[in-house]
Amino acid sequence: MTGTLAPTQPLTAADRCDRCGAQAYVRVVLNSGGELLFCAHHMRKHDDSIRRIAAEIQDETNRLQATPAASDDEER
Repeated sequence: MTGTLAPTQPLTAADRCDRCGAQAYVRVVLNSGGELLFCAHHMRKHDDSIRRIAAEIQDETNRLQATPAASDDEER
């Protein structure tokens, strides 16, 4: 295996925060090879500590700001 990290899959509603069980929006690949999943709240809370041990951080918290498209029923 090379030093290149494997591509990560997008997080889904089935991915849960390792601290509280809420939907995860952040995946942290650790220098040691494991991974942790966090909700936006717990990532913010532990950000400094996490960044020291992370090889990669997949941050999808921008999805919390996304506005879903209006359905046909809402447009009428």
